[in-house]
Amino acid sequence: MKMLLKLRVAIVLVCACLYSQSSVAAQTLSIIKERGHVQCGVSQGLPGFSNPDDKGNWVGMDVDICRAVAAAVFGDSGSVKFTPLSAKERFTALQSGEVDMLARNTTWSMHRDTALGVDFTGVNYYDGQGFMVRKELGITSTRELDGASLCTNLGTTTELNAADYFRTNNMEYEIVAFEKADEAVAAYNMGRCDAYTTDQSALYAQRLKLTEPSAHVVLPEIISKEPLGPVVRQGDDQWSDIVRWAHFAMVNAEELGVTSANIEEMTGNTNNPEIARLLGTEGTLGEMIGLDAEWAKRAIMAEGNYGEIFAKNIGEETPIGLARGLNAQ
Repeated sequence: MKMLLKLRVAIVLVCACLYSQSSVAAQTLSIIKERGHVQCGVSQGLPGFSNPDDKGNWVGMDVDICRAVAAAVFGDSGSVKFTPLSAKERFTALQSGEVDMLARNTTWSMHRDTALGVDFTGVNYYDGQGFMVRKELGITSTRELDGASLCTNLGTTTELNAADYFRTNNMEYEIVAFEKADEAVAAYNMGRCDAYTTDQSALYAQRLKLTEPSAHVVLPEIISKEPLGPVVRQGDDQWSDIVRWAHFAMVNAEELGVTSANIEEMTGNTNNPEIARLLGTEGTLGEMIGLDAEWAKRAIMAEGNYGEIFAKNIGEETPIGLARGLNAQ
């Protein structure tokens, strides 16, 4: 009888906990509006994606996604605060409600999408895992890394990808893992490992932090698919739709030729019905997600269309110098 009573109590507690989590998740927009800002989880400092500038302001491609969402909701791209998170703690922070969304160079994987209680809302950068080595080693291919030690980050897809690659190619290796990305970069910089491995875009970004960036080379091979994108908690379709379509609005704007420079001119002055719907002068797109008619216009005006934020933060004219590649229209 006592065991049955304990079982009933346990079931009630579990159900109450699940109901509570579902209830919180389902009212994200209301909580954000009452609070007055979006709380966005970002990296601890990845140039080009999310990194504080010399004045302490967060900048980067992921940061611009957060600002676009804030603009869509509040009409003010400044109505957002940033929480720097390690790879290991990012999902816990999202699940617990510490942040409303992640925009933190996070790979969309099946395990994460099905087992962690989170939803990916899209892809804002198609990436893949690569390797960086010192030029003086004379290595030109990942196939020459047999027996190498690899610096990398805990809590990422990197370790499994490396294990799969080296096993498939009958190569030996040693992982030297760190919780913080800066720790991994510093260890590689000091020569504690032969190579540094992470997403290739991050390799180009982190290379800027090395003592002598030009003394290091990113190898050409990519060993995995890493679709990176924003993440929200499961259980709130409205909030998921807002984050998803704020991102899509920037992508669609580039395709349609709408930029931060011409958006005001195009508003109410276009014969293209797609542009008219995007900018809110026709249709009811805003009503579908609980926002007003100009939500997408504000998201685009915040930092520009997708092409603009790519070029500004990580494009070929920036120190990171990435070509569009798979991320082209």
